[in-house]
Amino acid sequence: MSNALSGSPPKFLRRGKVKEVYEISPTELEFRFTNDISVFDKHIPSEIPHKGETLARTAAHWFDVCSRIGVPHHFLGLAGPTAMRVKRVRVEPNLRTLGPHPKGVLVPLELIVRYYLAGSMWDRVKAGKVTAADLGFSSGAKLEYGMPLPQPHFEVTTKLEPIDRLLTTEEALELSTLDRRQLDQVREMILKIDAEMQREIGPRGLLHVDGKKEFGIDSSGGLMVVDTFGTADEDRFWDKDAYDRGRHVDFSKEFVRQHYRQTGYYDRLVAARDAHAEEPPIPPLPPLLVDEVSRLYTTVYERLTGQAFSPTTRA
Repeated sequence: MSNALSGSPPKFLRRGKVKEVYEISPTELEFRFTNDISVFDKHIPSEIPHKGETLARTAAHWFDVCSRIGVPHHFLGLAGPTAMRVKRVRVEPNLRTLGPHPKGVLVPLELIVRYYLAGSMWDRVKAGKVTAADLGFSSGAKLEYGMPLPQPHFEVTTKLEPIDRLLTTEEALELSTLDRRQLDQVREMILKIDAEMQREIGPRGLLHVDGKKEFGIDSSGGLMVVDTFGTADEDRFWDKDAYDRGRHVDFSKEFVRQHYRQTGYYDRLVAARDAHAEEPPIPPLPPLLVDEVSRLYTTVYERLTGQAFSPTTRA
């Protein structure tokens, strides 16, 4: 794991769903991971003990892997048990105003790659919005939850809008100012990372089901991985032994999503969004479930990194 960095007192910039962002210098930021949790673009009014520390340490692990396999990224090092330092990129909602080849900016896209049929993709299949052929199967093939996809399935969504929106390739290129060669490069970088991720976690009995990544353009115009990835918040993992027995045991935030599906909250939220009506507030998690989710995050950290989790922060 990277060593903690020292520096001047940070200046608060903004708070996201699960982390706070501080300015260290014109070229450096600090991410501070909280114990907050969100699903369906909604902030849950519950805190999950030790979640922030597991996310920071898991993300640092995967950035160290990126360095080892030669994938550029913005990670500089840990700045404490729940904080990391990163190269700074500007967040611009409209990159077209910056000219044809902007530098030092966030690419306003989220790149999702799916290896198994699960999550929101399964919802779209059940709703008839996605067909077998769309996923690379033969036309008319019977689709079942959890089945492996014929090839990695790429999706692109918006990054800076209140609710993530699926984009076509043409829309993604227009919004991001990337060209097709750069978009292909992004896909190659993701596949390289994911292949190494599965190589690492396979012996620890995990399957990488799907995940999302974000990218930036560095000061030289090159692409680099930014934000975080490979944690229980961004990615979905299954227990391989259970999968081989026909069960889908989630090691991801999907566990929390399923709670809100089972209580009916998700259906009410989708109905409100479809009707452009006021969205219902998301209720807190029951206390027993908070404890269970906390154990999930520490377990995921240990299964992903191969390291025992000994908290250095108070719950």
